[in-house]
Amino acid sequence: MQPILYYAILYPIIYIFPAYVANGAPVLFGGKKPLDMGMKFKGRPILGMHKTIRGTIAGLLSGSLVGYIESFALPYMLPVGIMLSAGAMFGDIFGSFLKRRMGIREGAKTLLLDQYPFLIFALLFAFPLGNQPALYGILFLFILTGAMHAFTNYAANRMKLKRVPW
Repeated sequence: MQPILYYAILYPIIYIFPAYVANGAPVLFGGKKPLDMGMKFKGRPILGMHKTIRGTIAGLLSGSLVGYIESFALPYMLPVGIMLSAGAMFGDIFGSFLKRRMGIREGAKTLLLDQYPFLIFALLFAFPLGNQPALYGILFLFILTGAMHAFTNYAANRMKLKRVPW
């Protein structure tokens, strides 16, 4: 394999995979009690009914498990995977918090706030641990994330896992 393909495409995918899994797990395993316990801030939900305790825990555990599995080949991926998972969950929650402050209802399509907070915060949380992809690999991840977001949400909607296809 050409080194540029590894550093620009393959390694960034391997590196970010715990965050992708953490971000998707709540769709499969979430539900029940909302993370914000139904509380409101200035008359609006803090996060909304779609951010749940069970989904957050599922995201943290599943992403960390992926980091653990990857650590057999890349030993540094266990702590990185944990931080990527925590960052992904925080970023998704932060995006929901911003959307509620902006008066955007749950499930409404929102450019950028739907796709990227989980990725940005995952990268930021794991940054102090090192081993992150090169800049061109991170740029690739932003492109891939946009495409994957559209595809996975459409597929989840078709499988009746999500109410809306975005």
